[in-house]
Amino acid sequence: MIRSLIESAFQTGYLSVASEGLLLQMLSTKSFLPDDFTALFTLRDAVSAGTVKREASSNALFEQLESHK
Repeated sequence: MIRSLIESAFQTGYLSVASEGLLLQMLSTKSFLPDDFTALFTLRDAVSAGTVKREASSNALFEQLESHK
């Protein structure tokens, strides 16, 4: 599910508040596969580069992601 949410963000160019919330929830409950981290870091880099825009103003998802490194 993580990769489908990320694929959607790349297809639309936007990471929705709802998708970001679901990703954060999955990270918090450890509902992910090791390959999901690669996709999440790719998304983080795309957001940083401006390729994908975020609708949410909180940085909780990427802060949580950094804590899982």
